[in-house]
Amino acid sequence: MANPMPNCHVVAMPYPGRGHINPMLNLCRLILSSRPDILVSFIVTDEWLGFLTASPPPTPLPPNFRFLSIPNVIPSEIGRAKDFRGFYEATVTKMEAPVEQLLDRPPSPMPRVIIYDTYLSWVVAVGNRRNIPVASLYTMSATVFSIFHHFNHIRNRHSSPNLSDEQEKEQLVNYIPGVPSMRAVDLPTPFGGKGREVLPRALEAINLVPKAQYLLFTSVYELESQVLDDLAQKLPLKIYSLGLAIPYLDVETTTPTKPDYMRWLDAQPVGSVLYISQGSFLSVSNAQLDEIIAGVRCTGVRFLWVGRGEHDGAEGNGIVVPWCDQLKVLCHPSVGGFWSHCGWNSTKEGAFAGVPMLTFPIFWDQVTNSKMIVDDWKMGLRVKKDDESVVTRDEVARIVLRLMDSESEEGKERMRRVKEIRDMCRNACAGGGSSETDILAFVRDISGC
Repeated sequence: MANPMPNCHVVAMPYPGRGHINPMLNLCRLILSSRPDILVSFIVTDEWLGFLTASPPPTPLPPNFRFLSIPNVIPSEIGRAKDFRGFYEATVTKMEAPVEQLLDRPPSPMPRVIIYDTYLSWVVAVGNRRNIPVASLYTMSATVFSIFHHFNHIRNRHSSPNLSDEQEKEQLVNYIPGVPSMRAVDLPTPFGGKGREVLPRALEAINLVPKAQYLLFTSVYELESQVLDDLAQKLPLKIYSLGLAIPYLDVETTTPTKPDYMRWLDAQPVGSVLYISQGSFLSVSNAQLDEIIAGVRCTGVRFLWVGRGEHDGAEGNGIVVPWCDQLKVLCHPSVGGFWSHCGWNSTKEGAFAGVPMLTFPIFWDQVTNSKMIVDDWKMGLRVKKDDESVVTRDEVARIVLRLMDSESEEGKERMRRVKEIRDMCRNACAGGGSSETDILAFVRDISGC
């Protein structure tokens, strides 16, 4: 039962997608682990309440955490990728009124702060009308935030009508403060095509961030120090880098019955398994999937593949499962590689686990994350081409074998970098690390003590 007299009430308002809800949920758990006298109210739709209560985390949520729900005023999570624009538009036009009604309902104490997902831009107005401070939680990297923040600058510098498509893709973007140089093709996909239909809404959300009181990043300061420092100098609000916001507190938690896939991993040699996951939102084409399956199978490399019913024929040297505890899998000693779509949560989990990565980005920030993994952190290899052409099975096989060869000079250097990144992440999350320090400072700010 929740503490009837909390010293501080925090309302959490996540964007209703798994890649956004999970980091908000993990952040709330970290806040409560530092200050159990805080009450957290986590607002989701009725549909999401059903999802979350049906699959509780291995470690029970703290007693001062509660779910609150609003009606299903937006399209279902199931199949939302089929109409991304319609779903996004509904989140910014349909959710505000029921959330306000929920905040008016007694006996909820007045919140000290509303932590909202940056893309739910209407929360800023809700907080301002009620004189409640708001904290904008950006669930992508600080690098990607800065890229969107500098959108007009980038657009003005890249208005070159005389360039071919290929020349335009290869143009260098090397003038965003704190952000390492990148090619135009490495910018988030709304800059060049996919997602452009919602770009105005996304930019509106970024532009409203300075009207909040706090900006929170689910990142490690040491990974993005230069861009974080630049944003802190330029934006008129307090910025905190609160760490990875992944379920690392659950990694050592044991369950009464070990899942079959974990027992299978236990039986494999150290570093021999390629873990494959393309995320929970978008998929590759059927033609590309067929090539990936054939390419992986012909290598003879062991694999654990998270599939959604479309991976018939993938069995051979590995197993296919509908779901797994990804961070626990990545931290298992038998896993030696991670094929990823490069969502920010998966990127952070790969970094924390210290696993070399094969990058196959599809959408939004994933292409920029892929560039960071391969070029900046030097802990992975690209599979996905810059264009939309299919990567053949022979190419897939070649790149898989290259990544899984940890004895080559290239493999040894990659493992050295992977361990550096892993240690950087774990040290930041440990006692006295930069992430814990920022969490404690943010909690002091919002609680007043």
